[in-house]
Amino acid sequence: DVSLSGAFLFTKYVSHLMIEQGRGGNIINIISTAGHQGEPGNVGYGTAKGGLLNFTRSVAMELAEFGIRVNSLTPTATDPSEGAERAEKWGVQWPGPRLGERRRGMLPNSDAGLPMQHRPSPRHYGKAAAFLASDDAEMITGFDLRVDAGAIARYWLWDPGAAE
Repeated sequence: DVSLSGAFLFTKYVSHLMIEQGRGGNIINIISTAGHQGEPGNVGYGTAKGGLLNFTRSVAMELAEFGIRVNSLTPTATDPSEGAERAEKWGVQWPGPRLGERRRGMLPNSDAGLPMQHRPSPRHYGKAAAFLASDDAEMITGFDLRVDAGAIARYWLWDPGAAE
């Protein structure tokens, strides 16, 4: 599984280089709201992302003595408009978001289903990652920054009939 073993291998080799250079550094893993809550039809992905969440915390403890901070960022369903605009600008076909049939009942039908009333865009994720990598976050390690418009804080009612 690339989500977990890929992050493990990346961290293994990059951290060795960071330690050799002696300058410290930052590693930011990308989780998913699926790593924080169970979802039908999404067992493998959710398990990998949940594992990556704990991997982030564990590796943060292993690498702290070398001045390497390891954190994670949790995005949620993303506002598709920014992706569509960029695809059009670059002349690329934009397929739009696709969900498996069983997951349709898990997600809000509109932005109104989120506590903040709209989904984050890639711009929001970029700003959060830049913060985690910045000196402003110099004392933050082993932390998961949720950029999810309150999605995890809200209790999602699963409606099995919505998938039909």
